[in-house]
Amino acid sequence: MPRLRLLTLSAAAALTFFAATPAHAGIDACGDVRVEANAQCEIRTGAECKASCTPVSVQASCAAQLTAQCDGMCTAAAEVTCTDTCSPTCLDDCTAQAGSFDCSAACYADCTGSCQASCEGDSDSARCQASCKATCDADCDANCDVVPPSAACEEQCGACCTGSCEAEANLSCQIDCQASGFVDCQAQVEGGCDVECDKPEGALFCDGQYIDHGGKLAECVDALRELLNIQVDGYAEGSCGGGSCAGEAGGLISCGSRIAPGALAPRAAGLGLLLGLGLWGLGRRRRS
Repeated sequence: MPRLRLLTLSAAAALTFFAATPAHAGIDACGDVRVEANAQCEIRTGAECKASCTPVSVQASCAAQLTAQCDGMCTAAAEVTCTDTCSPTCLDDCTAQAGSFDCSAACYADCTGSCQASCEGDSDSARCQASCKATCDADCDANCDVVPPSAACEEQCGACCTGSCEAEANLSCQIDCQASGFVDCQAQVEGGCDVECDKPEGALFCDGQYIDHGGKLAECVDALRELLNIQVDGYAEGSCGGGSCAGEAGGLISCGSRIAPGALAPRAAGLGLLLGLGLWGLGRRRRS
């Protein structure tokens, strides 16, 4: 498998790599899955929901889980040649974006730029790319989390380049380690997705990917809204009775849950909830 090359000596490519792409780091309440800006997140129920619980739709959740599990085995340090090549370009970009440079976003954009090419020879390119992106997410956030946005460009770029280069150094290890557990993880998470589809509150999908939030639907929706500065009309507070709650906007939600109503209009197969994740906020996943 070809090694992930994070940087190119082409000035044009370097500018593209370090353009801060609006994105959001893995969110704890949402199973550490990374949610991109402008993602479409929707709650589905019933037959429509079950049809969405596929091996492909659970890849992001599995990759996030397996990256954490493989972290103890994949501990290579960033190569000096990589960070030395990365730093000048990052410093130029950070200086040009004075006050608005985002370490993790720049690191993640740089790191994932070669995921597709690096996984072309893999027998399961989609799974490989999910592992690549989750590895980038974890290493970028772990390094950038400790650097405040107000820090000097030298400090921010030190963290940014270390994160992207650590991901490069550990990519092959992470992809091989995750591959051994992906089949079992997909079967388990698919089963959990099916179970949620049978519940009144349904299952949450963002850009077609099932979000395995570990039973924290309300917390996950709140985190998406708060961390991404989503403009939501409000929350539907239900009055309990008989194990379910009648939401203010109509439809049924589980007792004790709080979900942003947006448009709680019943879908053909169940209750729909569409959250337009249009604005970019800040938030980071921390790894132990």
